Amino acid sequence: MGEDRRAMRATWVAVLLCVITSVCAVEETVMDTRTATAELGWISFPANGWEEVSGYDENLNTIRTYQVCNVFEPSQNNWLLTTYIDRRAAQRIYVEIRFTVRDCASIPSVLGSCKETFNLYYLETERTVSEGIKGVEYWANAPFLKVDTIAADESFSQVDFGGRLMKVNTEVRSFGPLSKGKGFHLAFQDLGACMSLLAVRVFYKKCPSVVQNFAFFPETLTGAESTSLVIARGSCIPNAEEVDVPIKLYCNGDGEWMVPIGSCSCKAGYEPDNGNVCRACPQGTFKSFQGAGLCQQCPLNSRSTIEAATLCGCRNGYYRGDMDKPEDVCTSVPSAPRNVVSVVNQTLVQVEWHPPRDIGYRVDLSYNVLCRRCHSSERRACQPCDDSVVFVPGKQGLKATRVEISKLRAHTSYTFEIQMRKTVRW
Repeated sequence: MGEDRRAMRATWVAVLLCVITSVCAVEETVMDTRTATAELGWISFPANGWEEVSGYDENLNTIRTYQVCNVFEPSQNNWLLTTYIDRRAAQRIYVEIRFTVRDCASIPSVLGSCKETFNLYYLETERTVSEGIKGVEYWANAPFLKVDTIAADESFSQVDFGGRLMKVNTEVRSFGPLSKGKGFHLAFQDLGACMSLLAVRVFYKKCPSVVQNFAFFPETLTGAESTSLVIARGSCIPNAEEVDVPIKLYCNGDGEWMVPIGSCSCKAGYEPDNGNVCRACPQGTFKSFQGAGLCQQCPLNSRSTIEAATLCGCRNGYYRGDMDKPEDVCTSVPSAPRNVVSVVNQTLVQVEWHPPRDIGYRVDLSYNVLCRRCHSSERRACQPCDDSVVFVPGKQGLKATRVEISKLRAHTSYTFEIQMRKTVRW
């Protein structure tokens, strides 16, 4: 019997209580008389007060209950003390009580001694209170802290009882802060009611573990007060990096997360999935930046052969310019300028040409003009022009297809070479 009671007290049941938000609060049950299969073994005083009996709930399930009905005797003061309950570091405890109360008006000749209420108390302690000290003196000076006086919303009459119509009340109360001991006892005080305790469930609330803004927050106990906000520090999920710091959420007294501060986002090479995972970009795609963007297909003439690519490499024969973005296409080497024409006027030459037929997918082409002064018809006998030669509008990085070259020497041979200019990286 004792082992059964200890097993019941050690039973922990996580109950999800859905709230308005998309995340549910967690209720951690530390005691539930509905799971008891043997006597509860609570302490009652005096002996003719509370009585433990087997009964049935409204669904005809067998339950262990406590009842009292000394309404014909005045000055009732009946106490019922639960077994020791480990609070498991919780600072605020909730008690759900299911009970029935007889309507005093339906009981003849009880005068003013009948009540329809009872009191709930608790005693915080490091260990169970010794059963041997629970005598008259102990109860006369009971060191309990009152939680509340609990009244029934519905009471039953003899007619209801005869028709086996149960009017069950459910009330939830909470108390705290708890900090003086590892656990506590609950105590129920009857002052003259005719009632039954059908079930008592004791629990505390936690904010569940959650991923929000790509940060993970662990399960967090609620605070000591119903209005308390408990800070929980978050950490970025795998393949995410901090955006704003510090990363934290607040757990309120109802076990709900609120007031997110800071965030993480998927790093380069990874894209968000369902708001709580950063997945690697598959082969053939890439993502070059940290943030909420998705992986993109590799640009034209490029490829990625690994997962989580941050850049697609150009295929053989194709290149990127130094100023190109990762999402720009890779381009090939353009063909040579066409139809070069020169007009000579003494020491001035005008040179014009047409753009190359194949520009290799590029629009940022420019031209360089090379000038050489030659002493014979052999190319190796030519030397670069000196700095006195003037090029208008210039000789490097030209966007136009025309240049005027002046201050040349008379009776001297020159060669001019038009080069395509495209800065690339391999």
